[in-house]
Amino acid sequence: MADPRRFELFADLATTRFPSARTVFDIAGGMGKLNLALTARGLEVTTFDRRWKHADVRYAQRLFTLDEPCTCDLLVGMHPDGATRVIVEYAARHRRPFAIVPCCSDNGMSYKPWMRHLAELGQQLGLRVTETTLPMAGRARVLVGEVPAEADGSSAPR
Repeated sequence: MADPRRFELFADLATTRFPSARTVFDIAGGMGKLNLALTARGLEVTTFDRRWKHADVRYAQRLFTLDEPCTCDLLVGMHPDGATRVIVEYAARHRRPFAIVPCCSDNGMSYKPWMRHLAELGQQLGLRVTETTLPMAGRARVLVGEVPAEADGSSAPR
C-alpha cells in the first residue's frame, strides 16, 4: 500500500530544494493530490493528466508532451509512469529543474536500471542529476535535475 504521506513529503522536498519556484507543472498527477500539497505551500500548480476525476485544482486534462508551452519554474512527477522520460526531456529542452519519484519504466527495464537510465539521460541532456530519498514506505527514490549555472547564464543553479 502506498504511503499516505507521500504527497506532503514530496511537496516539502520540492519547496525546500527549489525555494524560488513559483509555478509548477505536476506531470501525470492523477487526481491532483500533489497539486493540493504544493498549492498549500503557496505555489501555482497545473496538473497534467488524462484522467477526468480529480480534486478541485488547476488541471489540464491532456497528455503532457514536449510541445507544451513552458510557463513553469519547476516540473514534478510522483510516480508519473509513462511520462517520466518526458519530464526529463522537457526539463532539459526548456532549461527547467525537475524532481521525480519514478516507479515503473516505459520500456520494460527493471527499477534500478531505469533509475540509472533516467539519471544518465538527464546528464547527457546537460542537467545535473542527483538522487535523494523520501522518508516513506514504497518507491521513495527521488531524481532531482538542475540546470547548471553556467548553462543558463546565471550564477546560481536553477
